[in-house]
Amino acid sequence: MRECLENVRKKQPLIHSITNYVTANDVANVLLACGASPIMADDVCEAEEITAGCAGLNLNLGTPNPRKAEAMKKAGKLSNQLGHIVLLDPVGAGASSFRKALSAELLKEIKFDAVRGNISEIRALALGSGVERGVDAASGEHITEENLSRMVDFVKQFSRKTGSVIAVTGEIDLVADGDVCYVIRNGRPEMSLVTGTGCQLSAIMTAFLAANPGRRLLAAAAAVCMYGVAGETAWRNLKNGEGTAAYRSRIIDAVSFMDGKSLEEGARYEIR
Repeated sequence: MRECLENVRKKQPLIHSITNYVTANDVANVLLACGASPIMADDVCEAEEITAGCAGLNLNLGTPNPRKAEAMKKAGKLSNQLGHIVLLDPVGAGASSFRKALSAELLKEIKFDAVRGNISEIRALALGSGVERGVDAASGEHITEENLSRMVDFVKQFSRKTGSVIAVTGEIDLVADGDVCYVIRNGRPEMSLVTGTGCQLSAIMTAFLAANPGRRLLAAAAAVCMYGVAGETAWRNLKNGEGTAAYRSRIIDAVSFMDGKSLEEGARYEIR
């Protein structure tokens, strides 16, 4: 994992994010903090041209519309042709018929190196079902110690179906290909109170994948561990009277100061 982070800082991959306007600024800042470079172009007039010069493409469904959907498809298909990394963050995939349809179209038309979402979003993609609940995981849809083995099998099966590394993040994080799953226990529950932590992680994961070719599973797991360790560090660094706004900034600060040694020492995971 140490080498994965060090490669991001050394290679400084340029990451194109067609992301949601709620979190775009934080996504750009966290990419800079981890050592990558951000660029954002969501208009179909330039999406292909921009993505052609990037090492990775991060597609985020947070604020979808038909114009942005077309830009995503064109950029994703070109990235596939060029052999660039492509990641899907299916924000709120089960929250509306438009998001469900768009997610299905993207999975059909684009080959994704990784898909990252909460359990509700991943279930919506895998099973074609979801609940009307914005972008948060639905009540009762959580990975627990009691259902962990079943969830590990589910994520591995979905990875085999899609050919993508699947990252399910929440109280316990799962990062899997068809054969191996990292069970990760980093992070803080308070991270869920900050809008955009998932969007930031998807951008970081795209950068880690782009900087570590041929090591998709390890790179994705390292990204999840690194961001979780950053959340823990940021929480410890909060001062009396500081709340979620300060926590948001301190998470990005913790990412910027993260080094390979801190990541190796702080990462808590097992492999199944």
